[in-house]
Amino acid sequence: MQQVFKIPDCIKKDAKFTFCPGCDHGVALRLLGDAIDECGVREDTIAALCVGCSVFLYDFYDIDCLECPHGRATAEATGIKRARPDKFVFTYQGDGDFAAIGFAESIYTATRGEKVTSICINNTTYGMTGGQMGPTTLLGQVTTTTPYGRSAELNGYPMKIAEHIALCDGTAFSARVSLDSVPNIIKAKQAIKKACEVQIQGLGFSFVEILSSCPTNWKMTPQEAHKHVKEKMIPIFPLGVFKDVTKG
Repeated sequence: MQQVFKIPDCIKKDAKFTFCPGCDHGVALRLLGDAIDECGVREDTIAALCVGCSVFLYDFYDIDCLECPHGRATAEATGIKRARPDKFVFTYQGDGDFAAIGFAESIYTATRGEKVTSICINNTTYGMTGGQMGPTTLLGQVTTTTPYGRSAELNGYPMKIAEHIALCDGTAFSARVSLDSVPNIIKAKQAIKKACEVQIQGLGFSFVEILSSCPTNWKMTPQEAHKHVKEKMIPIFPLGVFKDVTKG
């Protein structure tokens, strides 16, 4: 029997894929769209988006979106949620945006326990702005600003974002998932939906870090890029739930 996959109501039916070939943003957006629909919050959803590939969410989603200065999405989301606590508010950001340029805003949003949800795409690079080293760039990884590979001595170590966020008392849910395989995509969908439910229940800040490929900046085929996520990224950034207050 042929399976028919319904496009989430919050995704525009005439939207054309504009990301690079093999980019996982499309998968992430689909999973988030499913969660929004399944939680029944589409008509009350507001997204805060920053500079980077993630900002193009407004091209694909039929919801209210606010474009924010680079790194300031969690600050903007805080203001929106405090002004309209009846709304479902989320940010969709890259690792450089969430954990470097905007890390002060991000960590204090978690520390305060703001009742918003943040989705962070970790592809270990600044995807849109030229492929520079980001906070999660792997040791030895070549980027436009680390042409000889990232050095621990010169550049420090990759940041484990989900673990840092989990340490904040205001965080209610923090998880890391991956899009490199079908089983991991299924787990990613579950984590994203759980993060949304945590906000709806008013339990605190909820966060999902998504390991994603970037074939263009990595100079790989899509197949090579997913293999890289599995063999190189996951050992450094282990998958799992690092905090879930609903589990006691």
